[in-house]
Amino acid sequence: MKRLFLSILAALSVLNGMAQLKTGDITIIPEPVLLTSMPGSFVLNEKAAIHYSGQAAGKIAGFLNDFLQRSYNFKLPVSGYPTKRVAAAHPMIILVEAASAKPDGYILEVNTGRVYLQGDANGLLYGLQTLLQLFPLNKMIAPDPSGNKTQDSVKLQQLYAAGQHAAIHLPGVRIQDYPRFAYRGMMLDVGRHFFPPAAVKQFIDMLVLYKFNRFHWHLTEDQGWRIEIKKYPRLQQIASVRKETIVGHHRRSTTYDGKPYDGYYTQDEVRDIVKYAAERNITIIPEIEMPGHSQAVLAAYPQFGNTGGPYEVRTTWGISKDVLNPANDSVFTFLQDVLTEVMDLFPSPYIHIGGDECLKDRWKESREVQQLIKKLGLKDEHDLQSYFINRIEKFVNSKGRSIIGWDEILEGGLAPNATVMSWRGEEGGIAAAKEKHDVIMTPNTYLYFDYTQGQPATEPLNAAAYLPLKTVYNYEPLPPSLTPAERQYIKGVQGNIWTEFIPDQQMLDYMVWPRALALSEIAWSQPGKKNYLRFMRKLPLELARLNNAGVNFRIPEPVGLESKVVTTPAVTVTLKPPVKGSFIYYTTDGSQPGTRSRPYTQPFELSVPENGTALVQCIVVLPSGRISPLYSATYVRKPYLPALTVKPGKKGVRFSLVNNTFANARQLPVPGDSSGILPAIDIRPLALKNGGVTFSGYVNIPADDLYEFHLNSDDGAVFYVDDQVVVDNDGQHDLQDRSGFLPLRKGLHKIKVQYFNVGTGAWLDAGIYRDREKLNPAEVLYTGQ
Repeated sequence: MKRLFLSILAALSVLNGMAQLKTGDITIIPEPVLLTSMPGSFVLNEKAAIHYSGQAAGKIAGFLNDFLQRSYNFKLPVSGYPTKRVAAAHPMIILVEAASAKPDGYILEVNTGRVYLQGDANGLLYGLQTLLQLFPLNKMIAPDPSGNKTQDSVKLQQLYAAGQHAAIHLPGVRIQDYPRFAYRGMMLDVGRHFFPPAAVKQFIDMLVLYKFNRFHWHLTEDQGWRIEIKKYPRLQQIASVRKETIVGHHRRSTTYDGKPYDGYYTQDEVRDIVKYAAERNITIIPEIEMPGHSQAVLAAYPQFGNTGGPYEVRTTWGISKDVLNPANDSVFTFLQDVLTEVMDLFPSPYIHIGGDECLKDRWKESREVQQLIKKLGLKDEHDLQSYFINRIEKFVNSKGRSIIGWDEILEGGLAPNATVMSWRGEEGGIAAAKEKHDVIMTPNTYLYFDYTQGQPATEPLNAAAYLPLKTVYNYEPLPPSLTPAERQYIKGVQGNIWTEFIPDQQMLDYMVWPRALALSEIAWSQPGKKNYLRFMRKLPLELARLNNAGVNFRIPEPVGLESKVVTTPAVTVTLKPPVKGSFIYYTTDGSQPGTRSRPYTQPFELSVPENGTALVQCIVVLPSGRISPLYSATYVRKPYLPALTVKPGKKGVRFSLVNNTFANARQLPVPGDSSGILPAIDIRPLALKNGGVTFSGYVNIPADDLYEFHLNSDDGAVFYVDDQVVVDNDGQHDLQDRSGFLPLRKGLHKIKVQYFNVGTGAWLDAGIYRDREKLNPAEVLYTGQ
């Protein structure tokens, strides 16, 4: 594990060594500020030498040399860079540590006889990642679907093993680069499922490759406490162990596996991981949840709760009503002791204190909590949470650190120096920036990588909401509603991986990649340099590198597989493999495709009936033999629905809530028991249990096109457009997704969504998509007059 980082680098850049890479094939993720192809190429072999200037450059020389050793079985001689320029007698790789005009910036030049990399300490490491992406990928190393390696790949490996090295050509190029945002993060939740130190290090390795610099480590939860605290050993002995785990989705399952689940990091393991990350310019931000998400703490120390217990480490997902008791001063003593040990382990300037999803039920029921609210002169329980966070912030500030919290810490008033992570959309981040607080944008609608990436019926169990790759890529972190001065408080972006449905490394890889590649361009690349079509052209080669590295990424849909409106009886379907070297198999008769189905070798014609649809289904098979989920595209030959001549009215949609039990959504009466306006089709603000709701309004369609309407619900829901049923997901059922297509003209169209729920598990996710990109409700929904 000591050099896992270098092993991953070697695997990601397995080299051809036999053919020069064409300059037109130069692709870098994330996209640099400036990339210019230059004539010539650099010939790398064991006769080259590395020269460096500066301590950080010496470290990069070591990384590069270890990579060459693992990839080619040779190292290059390393020496200091001469102060006087002399004629080179051999190819040179020159690494120079120097101040950069932009933090984390670098300059990389590759030409005949010389590779020159200059940057500040961080920039040199990021420049190395770019340099490694210039190496040509050896597509022969991966086995073919039969499991056999080709003779060429065997011969190539034999040559390397014998010390006979073919020349490696790096294309001539000049790259000038620096990041857009200072904070470029990913969060890993280890509370729901524990990931051992080796897996955490591999996660860090992957972040470095794509120029992330923050690792948010979510260490404590209702379902498990994952860090050793010397002063409170029961956290390791009791809070880290749950007696069993729910099987399936918690909104509909009542089955448990009956197996104890445990795991925590010793302080020595934490120190080792923190050091490992720091060597790779990754700052680890620890999160200790409070005052909610703390049921595991209460299982170990019941005196810190409101009821006295007994409590147990939570065995199902979701939110617990049992939270820390702010009326008990020993709670604050406990948290200060815990945070003291945590701050001794993590040098990060930030300590994340959670602050999200703290249910107030126990506080409302507690006489002593109500007395505290009265004593402090507070308005309500939200003010009390603000008091709680303020008290913790003062302690953290006294240690020279600052707190980060989820956007709920805004409720009741924001702590003076707090940084806000905006996860419930962007509203919290916008409010915090207007109050001149630093913000990290991490909205669930764009950056929650536990959400499904495709049709739920063919995807692994997950958190259910639909978040395809294109929606992630097109996210813009700077809201237009902020002034230029206010936008300065948006310090960066972060992707989150909550692990209720991610039990192991394989599933983690599947949910994170390639969406994290899209996030890397959001975080690093300048807005004018982002282009989704170019990103998709770069993706096949980069995913082939990940495949060679053994990363279990989700195989994307074939390029060109897109649902669309057609006007002729036949349409030509043109596809491209989403991963370099992969194979596509397809059907057009509605049957399930497999490796014995028709292989895609050239564009084909598809017949589409008048006023009807046609379906293409396919799978992608990697050279390793791994098979993708089922993918499909619907081709619609129907007339466009015309836009309506109406006034848009206010932003948002109207709702009509009914507190009664129904057998299906179509039975819902309008008007209901209460009504109002919401910014989106969202049941969360309504606290719906037994009952139903009707949402109505208009959607402003941005262009003539085919639109996909999704309803993911538990229980039933129906989606109407211009009084036509486009998605029928009605009836009492567990969580399931349904979708439908309609060709719509640009302009306003009437929409209505009816939803009902019986018992627990209320869930509704309604979305409108154009070419797999979700329309932003804040921009397109109107109430009408």
